[in-house]
Amino acid sequence: MTAVDSAAPDTDRFDTDRFEASRNRLASLAYRLLGSAADAQDVVQEAYLHWRAADRERIRVPEAWLTKVVTHLCLDLLRSARARRERTAGAWFPEPLLDGDPMLGPAETYEQRESVSLAVLTVMERLSPVERAVYILREAFSYAHAEIAGILDITESASQQHLHRARTRVTATRRGGAREVDAASARRIVEEFLTAATSGRTERLVTLLTDDVVALSDGAGLAAKLLRYETPRRVASFLRGGFTSTPAKQRLAGGASAIHYAVVNDAPALLFVRGDQLLGAATFEVTEDKIAAVRGIAAPARLARLAVAWRQQAPEAPLIAAW
Repeated sequence: MTAVDSAAPDTDRFDTDRFEASRNRLASLAYRLLGSAADAQDVVQEAYLHWRAADRERIRVPEAWLTKVVTHLCLDLLRSARARRERTAGAWFPEPLLDGDPMLGPAETYEQRESVSLAVLTVMERLSPVERAVYILREAFSYAHAEIAGILDITESASQQHLHRARTRVTATRRGGAREVDAASARRIVEEFLTAATSGRTERLVTLLTDDVVALSDGAGLAAKLLRYETPRRVASFLRGGFTSTPAKQRLAGGASAIHYAVVNDAPALLFVRGDQLLGAATFEVTEDKIAAVRGIAAPARLARLAVAWRQQAPEAPLIAAW
C-alpha cells in the first residue's frame, strides 16, 4: 500500500468527523426552516452525501459551505409540490420537540428561543421560503446580512428587506401581548389551567384566557384540517370537554393515563402518558398571568420523536396520576 493509500482512510475519517461536528447545528437550522424533525433529519443526511461527493480540499470554510447546502435543500423542499399540498390542505402542524433535544439548537437569546416556538414555526408557513430563511439565519443563528446574501445568492439590501417583512409578520401574530415569561410563572399558570379544566369549571377557565385566545388541535391526525376555536368562551368549552376524562376515552387509550408537566419547544406543556406510551400533548403560549394559545397534538407521526425522548428520560411525578 502506498503512502497516499494509507492516508486516505484517515482523511475520510477526518472529513466525516468535521461533518458530524456540525450535524446538530445543521439539524437545528433545517428544523427551524421546515418545522419537521423527520424532514430535517432527511435533509441533513442528504447534505452529508453532498459533502462526501464534493472536492473537500477546495472548500475553504466547511461550516459556511454546509450551511448553504442545507439551506438550499430546505428551500427546495419548501417549494416542492408536497409542501404546497400540505399547506393548502390546512392540516400542516409543526412537529414538537421535548426540552433538551439537540435539534432545538441555540437558546441563549430570546430571539433564538422564540424562533423554535410552535407559534413562530407556524408563522413561518405564511412567509415565502426566502423570507423564512433570512429570518432564521439572522434571528436564530446571528448571521450578518452579507453572509446571508452569500448563502441565499441575493443582495444585502434584499436580505434586509426580507428580514423586515418577516419580523413584521412574526410581531403581528403575537397573541395577548405574549412575551417571554419565566419558567416558574409559566408552570403556575398551566397548573391553574389544568385544575380548572379537569374540574369542569368553565368560568374559571374563561378568566385564565386572553381575549384573543385561540385553540388548535390536529384531531389526532384524523381530521382533514386543523380544528380551530376562538373567543375565551368557545375555547373554554372546547378545552373543558377535551380535559374531561370519560370511560370512552379510557377505553380508547387502553386504560387511565397520567398527565405530566413538560417543556416543549421552550413552552410549557402537558403530556398525556400511559405507561411508556405518549398519547398526546398540549402546549401553551402564556402571558404574565393568562393563556394566549393552546395547541393539542395527538397524531402519532407528529409525536414520534418527542415520544422517544420522553421514554429516555426519568420524568418527575405526574400532576395527575390517573386521568
